[in-house]
Amino acid sequence: MTTMAEVILFATVLTLFGVAFWLTTDSDDDNGGGGMMQPVLVPVRVKRN
Repeated sequence: MTTMAEVILFATVLTLFGVAFWLTTDSDDDNGGGGMMQPVLVPVRVKRN
């Protein structure tokens, strides 16, 4: 019975560490707020004759 309690406790602690790591990893956008990246306008040179 004690072995089962240790396994459940270990799984719970491992899951909590996993969730904490997942929440603290940085997202792929600039402001770190999650979601998709905002589009960036890039200036393009136009030669007028």
